[in-house]
Amino acid sequence: MSDSVSAIPTFKEVQKAYLRIRNKVHRTPVMSSQKVNQRAGGELFFKCENFQKVGAFKFRGATHAIGQLSEEEAQHGVATHSSGNHAQAVALAAKQRGIPAHIVMPGNAPKVKVNAVRDYGAEITFSESTQEGRETTLAKVVDKTGATFIHPYDNPDIIKGQGSAAIELLEDRPGLDILLAPIGGGGLMSGSAIAASGLSPDTTVIGTEPEVANDAYLSFKTGERHPVQSTDTVADGLRTSLSELTFACIQEHVDEIVTVTEDEIVEAMRFIWERMKIIIEPSCAVPVAAVFNGKVDIGDKRAGIIITGGNIDLDHLPWQEN
Repeated sequence: MSDSVSAIPTFKEVQKAYLRIRNKVHRTPVMSSQKVNQRAGGELFFKCENFQKVGAFKFRGATHAIGQLSEEEAQHGVATHSSGNHAQAVALAAKQRGIPAHIVMPGNAPKVKVNAVRDYGAEITFSESTQEGRETTLAKVVDKTGATFIHPYDNPDIIKGQGSAAIELLEDRPGLDILLAPIGGGGLMSGSAIAASGLSPDTTVIGTEPEVANDAYLSFKTGERHPVQSTDTVADGLRTSLSELTFACIQEHVDEIVTVTEDEIVEAMRFIWERMKIIIEPSCAVPVAAVFNGKVDIGDKRAGIIITGGNIDLDHLPWQEN
């Protein structure tokens, strides 16, 4: 058995993680819309993690992973590299535990995100915008501080925490026929699929991905992990590649992966903004687009979608740039 397979969390571990963090995270609402259902041809239930603390599901995993550190580890704080939701999640989770957070952010990170991370009390170190630049700077920060690196998805404790969103959804809407989530690095998809396997084994679990950044789709189809070839997608949260761990989780617990075009993502996102009056990021419009465009048939079925977050630069909306 490979290390990645042996590290796949069990359903019981995801359940325990949920019990550990449930008083520290929001139990977010499950929402639906008659107009959306009419278009979808079935019943869609949105698990609205855009109303989670820091505006994204990432707070669940960060809270669990940081909560699992020993007192000795926690003394030295935590570190990560991110320009997005994971940075804010680690910063706030560390603040709530009362320990330092060291966040490496690329120099071109949006000011709104930099300010949010700083507001949570984290210390920011800027790096070059390349992956290599981020990782090199992070290594220096960890070496200097002794902080524990909290990876955004290649971490069993992160995956366990992310699975808590699906547990809540399946408790609130039992017996779903289908569960959909977007796939970037695969942490949310892994945790959600594990949760469904234990709570609702008859539920079909489907991952969704941009067509132009379809590494998970290719990996799933071929049985070999493919790195992401293009990051030229409006779904900025889905530009990362699967890790060995998340790929192993997905191989074991996910039934299918489908892809959607950029135009489909933007149109689905705008439709939800206009009809449901909620702000969703492009990344969580991906599973919505899959349903709207027939990539997933929910005819006369009940499907749940994890709405991953609502953090978006309102000065650069995707339909204004087309």
